[in-house]
Amino acid sequence: MSLPNVIAATDPALAKSIKAIALGVGAGLGTIGPGVGVGYIFGKVIESVTRQPEMRDEITSIQWLGFALTEAIVFYAFIFGLIAFFLG
Repeated sequence: MSLPNVIAATDPALAKSIKAIALGVGAGLGTIGPGVGVGYIFGKVIESVTRQPEMRDEITSIQWLGFALTEAIVFYAFIFGLIAFFLG
């Protein structure tokens, strides 16, 4: 018998609390990479626009695409965490 099954059998409230903590930790760790990525994207955009101001419109359009794709990872982490919490 595995440890999660033993905990769930002895104290269901404790098992639910542990799952909630695991969800928070997992979702929190899932946001570290995208946070670094978004900071990197915007830093490079500022650097690029400073070097070539005439390319500003093209650079910012690409910036928003990169931002959206990077932020999608946060939503995936959150959704997978919720799925694991409610179905696990």
